[in-house]
Amino acid sequence: MGKRKQIKDGDVEMGGTDPKVEGDESSDEDMDMVNVDFEWFDPQEIDFHGLKNLLRQLFDVDAQDFELSAIADMIITQGLLGSTVKVDGKDSDPYAFLTVLNLQEHNDKPAIKTLTTYLQRKAKANPSLEPLANLLSQTPIPPIGLILTERLINMPSEVVPPMYTMLQEEIAWAIEEKEPYNFTHYLIVSKTYEEIESKLDMEESRPQKKKKKAAGEKGERFFFHLEDEVLERHALCSGSYDYTHKHDDGHSDSKRAFQELGIRTGGSMILIEAAKFEGAVKDMAAYLQAAS
Repeated sequence: MGKRKQIKDGDVEMGGTDPKVEGDESSDEDMDMVNVDFEWFDPQEIDFHGLKNLLRQLFDVDAQDFELSAIADMIITQGLLGSTVKVDGKDSDPYAFLTVLNLQEHNDKPAIKTLTTYLQRKAKANPSLEPLANLLSQTPIPPIGLILTERLINMPSEVVPPMYTMLQEEIAWAIEEKEPYNFTHYLIVSKTYEEIESKLDMEESRPQKKKKKAAGEKGERFFFHLEDEVLERHALCSGSYDYTHKHDDGHSDSKRAFQELGIRTGGSMILIEAAKFEGAVKDMAAYLQAAS
């Protein structure tokens, strides 16, 4: 358990700004590249709290509805399937993770039953997710591989393709050993966001300001995970859903950072047929490499 994954591309470059130097007019435009060594590991017991925190981030405000401890335990229990990404050795906290859980195999477990019911309800609310809603309504549920993946916000997307590639290899090995990972579909649960009018701007009520999206108005959908844009192209169906619980007033402004608009987060689901999964991963890896 906890062994380091064998991967050749362990170094990922991240850009950062130089500290401003007095009298240096170009300091605001200069970029300094910082080399960070990322390591990929099997999930292990020491990752329990880190995985819970990443799961809480993934499910956002609805995380309170799920047994995150039980889900984190499942991820750790099947430690030879899935990956964590770390920078300070195997005993440090994970900065990212990716794993797959068999919804059919674990459907008798309360944590998965609750999660499956939730996903089914959200899929039914979005016509574009009807094929998924139908699959989750079957008894028994087909062997759907639920892919759970999340990373810290400042993690580069380059860490993602190796996790997907290793997952495919591990699933192939598991199938050879007669393990229950011969999936018909893969379901990726993720997050999106929409830009909305800042409540601060609404309170100011400046008539000369250009009208922005109202708080309840649906706008363009953006991806938290860059790879989701490519994975959706290979999907049998995909779509967003609203969270059951609502964020407190001002939440969108707390996330607006250095932009004019606030944001409203939501859930996202991508259903890919197993036969198309390998092609989707290759397409995604090529896209991220070109974008880096």
